[in-house]
Amino acid sequence: MELFFPSNVFIIKRWMAKGANPGRFSLDAEAGKGPKAGEDADVELIREFLKGNQSSFNRLVLKYQNKIFNLCYRMLGDQAEAEDVAQDVFVTLFRSVKTFRGDSLFSTWVFRITVNHCKNRLKYLTRRNYFRTQSLDQPLPTEEGEVTPDVEDDGETPEEILVTSEIQDLIQRKIGELDEEHRTAIVLRDIQGLSYQEIADILHLKEGTVKSRIHRARLELKEKLEREGKF
Repeated sequence: MELFFPSNVFIIKRWMAKGANPGRFSLDAEAGKGPKAGEDADVELIREFLKGNQSSFNRLVLKYQNKIFNLCYRMLGDQAEAEDVAQDVFVTLFRSVKTFRGDSLFSTWVFRITVNHCKNRLKYLTRRNYFRTQSLDQPLPTEEGEVTPDVEDDGETPEEILVTSEIQDLIQRKIGELDEEHRTAIVLRDIQGLSYQEIADILHLKEGTVKSRIHRARLELKEKLEREGKF
């Protein structure tokens, strides 16, 4: 199921209107591995943006906005919080894109920034005992008005759709009960679909540590769901 996130282009335009300067940018081939196959387009967009082509950054926003919002939502369990954090992520990307040197995938760099923002927000919310999980069926605001997140139609009956929705809501609630480390690991692997190596790069961990965390997170989530009698 794909969640939809309203465009953040207006945020970028706001910062540009204030005269924000992204600064110099370089991709030193000796500084790291350089961009891998499939990410050359991102690097080119960054180069064009830092030459003054503002539409290039907007294209990066359009490419990553759903991925970033989905990650924020799964980490935070709340639409409003996810939107706020996703906006902050794009502002951070806009300000600091000059620091990306190509020693990792650009997507890895983006996800690392997103995870760090989510962790900071989780700490803030935890200190205030504020958490609520939003139903995945709740309408989301877009520039065209409110829309309900699309669920792929597999010919299910209304009753089956209702059961599926209830299970999805339950899974999201139980993910929200995992500790920060386990929640991050299982969201990146089982929801975002990243490889173990990508997750290791994002979290600055060894691949073996990532696998161990994901294994423990899956076991804990399975136990939580079984206690609910749904699985």
